Amino acid sequence: MTTYKGINGFAVQSVATDPSPLDEGQVWYNNATYAFKLAGLSTVGTWAAGGNLNTARQGLAGAGTQTATLAFGGATPPATGATELYNGTSWTTSPASLNTARNSLAGFGTQTAAIAAGGYLNLNASESWNGSSWTNTPNLNTGRRALAGAGIQTAGLVFGGANQTNTESWNGSSWTAVNARNTSVDENSGFGTQAAAVAFGGYPSVTTTENWNGTSWTASGNLNTGRYAMAGFGIQTAGVAAGGYTTGATELYNGSTWTTNPNSMATGRGNVAGAGTQSLGLAFGGTPPLSVATEEFTGPGAGSTKTVTVS
Repeated sequence: MTTYKGINGFAVQSVATDPSPLDEGQVWYNNATYAFKLAGLSTVGTWAAGGNLNTARQGLAGAGTQTATLAFGGATPPATGATELYNGTSWTTSPASLNTARNSLAGFGTQTAAIAAGGYLNLNASESWNGSSWTNTPNLNTGRRALAGAGIQTAGLVFGGANQTNTESWNGSSWTAVNARNTSVDENSGFGTQAAAVAFGGYPSVTTTENWNGTSWTASGNLNTGRYAMAGFGIQTAGVAAGGYTTGATELYNGSTWTTNPNSMATGRGNVAGAGTQSLGLAFGGTPPLSVATEEFTGPGAGSTKTVTVS
């Protein structure tokens, strides 16, 4: 008779806690819950509640990963420079705030090395974060609000905003105007790197998407749901668009096309910020109403555990 050991070369393990990380098809017996378990992979992305921001706001910016996130700026109202750090469970308010309080700004980088640029009212102010404080850096060439950003502290990009097509590149010390977007939209969103970014959506309910190759913008596949002021996170070939006025709709991007994810955010909102990757992302803040909500996104392909039953 064919056995599990005969097929796989080893017997089913008996363990007190489920193993981690999981390998698809892995089978084990949990002797604490008296159940056989099977490891699979999720086929769609899922949202779960995270810890609330300390300051409810909209139009804020974010940088970092799901377990090491930076949130800064926004409007409470009025505009704020408040800065908070997320550890994967809860937010801590930093004693240091932005030097220029503002909302509808762009942000990119990590929790310990980020850039804040632009914002309301059509500001050209730029600041650098070192993990504990903000320092003024050279200004953008074109002041604007509702722009988007991508990249890291020493190699970034900002684009669009306030019905502009302007794109500027950041090298860690100065901003340089580069080739503009093909479409002029307000409140576009974005993600990616300085050499491979994505710009999408905008007011009013725009579906337009463009890819940046380090030199120029090219039209790509449209969003399935037109909207503006949404959260974006990921890289050009694996990104997420979430929320936007006034929906929780979530879409996944593969570099050329968008696919609607069956699971939406629990709280639909616009002017929401995002951080992380398509596998492990984060969306926080937003309006209406003014929100402290944080939601954690786990993308398709994540390990999942199923209990084996006889039914």
